[in-house]
Amino acid sequence: MNTGVEYTSVRELRGPLAVVDKVEGVGWDEFVLLTPDTGAPRHGLVLEVDRGTAVVQVLEDTAGLDPGRLRAAFTGSPLRVPVGPGWLGRICNGRGEPLDGGPPVFGGAASAVGGRPVNPVRREPPADPVLTGVSAVDALTTLVRGQKLPVFSAAGLPHLELAAQIAAQSTAGGEPFCVVFAAMGVTHADAGFVRDALEERSAAGELVLLLNTADDPVIERILTPRIALTVAEHLAFAEGRHVLVVMTDMTSYAEALREVSAARGEIPARRAYPGYLYSDLASLYERCGRIRGLPGSVTVLPVLTMPAGDITHPVPDLTGYITEGQIVLSRQLHARGVYPPVDALSSLSRLMRRGAGPGRTREDHLDVAAQLLSALARARQVKELADLVGQAALSPADRGYLDFEEAFARGLVDQRKDELRPLDQTLERAWQVLLTLPRGQLTMLPTEFLDAHLRTEEG
Repeated sequence: MNTGVEYTSVRELRGPLAVVDKVEGVGWDEFVLLTPDTGAPRHGLVLEVDRGTAVVQVLEDTAGLDPGRLRAAFTGSPLRVPVGPGWLGRICNGRGEPLDGGPPVFGGAASAVGGRPVNPVRREPPADPVLTGVSAVDALTTLVRGQKLPVFSAAGLPHLELAAQIAAQSTAGGEPFCVVFAAMGVTHADAGFVRDALEERSAAGELVLLLNTADDPVIERILTPRIALTVAEHLAFAEGRHVLVVMTDMTSYAEALREVSAARGEIPARRAYPGYLYSDLASLYERCGRIRGLPGSVTVLPVLTMPAGDITHPVPDLTGYITEGQIVLSRQLHARGVYPPVDALSSLSRLMRRGAGPGRTREDHLDVAAQLLSALARARQVKELADLVGQAALSPADRGYLDFEEAFARGLVDQRKDELRPLDQTLERAWQVLLTLPRGQLTMLPTEFLDAHLRTEEG
């Protein structure tokens, strides 16, 4: 432990980094207190140590600091934050400092923000749904407790509105539930929107809100999701809650990582991102799940914007390798005024069968979802054909698929930004959309389900 030992050998300040010479016994990821002669102390983390020289990333701005008048005290342990239910109902910045005028957050214990690796043998497979009240998600890409399911968006699309709506409405079917919302690199207007949208959940003591705005230090942006996940893990596995962690925008996080990597002089990889971008993202996403013998679960919903809408960009590309599906937003649907503009055929929840169906949602759920996607794929083919030959040349059956596609977008996907749709209402809307097609086209639905709904329609 180096507590109480201060070094005055700060050689230089390089952007958000401080280089300290002649250090001994200092380890990677160690927490550092930097004290200037005048002004507030700064905090930092050790990025690397080599031959007695430590590189420290400063969590606050280094502007105005003089290396010759700076003292660095190494604590001998990683950065830790208090954990416990005291976080619920609080609004803090990206470092966990209160923004709501309240006292600092206290907890009965403290945990390292880097987390602890979970023995894979103790992991339980994700199971049971997290119901969001958003029809396009609940019906076709069901979110499962313990899953990591990203939202792929682009500039100008309402991904923040969708993330806030999911955070405000989600439930775990009556079991203890809460949301940890980590916003990274957002504007002050967007931060205000998130606070207003989640006010009710915060007042109910079911929300932890961490806000890192665009003008906050870039290093804080790297810390924000780690603090969010550390708080969520304790609420889940020690307090027995099902926790949904919403992290937006992961592209802002990756750009912060790139900026720090450049300041360190590291050799860049694809699109100038560091070569360890994959493992760094995995160190965040893989902190979700369920653990055998412990209550609760951590479900992660990362939101990321694809620069120029490019799904092959490194951030969405690597995210896709780590996560279990994706929810993709569409510019075309957004232009038609459909909210949320979820492209159902590009979206996928690979764990949906673990969270939906008999005993979990409804017996007909998986069959209805399969039939919707099959009909939607056929409708898209018909639409492309109509662009070539014109609608007049289509058969009556094909024109019926064009009507189905419009009914799907308007009758099922489209909803208000503050509308909470129960799952039964979502699935009944799905049936109404499907029954716009002739019975002979609904080959993926069991006869007993079809008969029951046709009787209901006739009655």
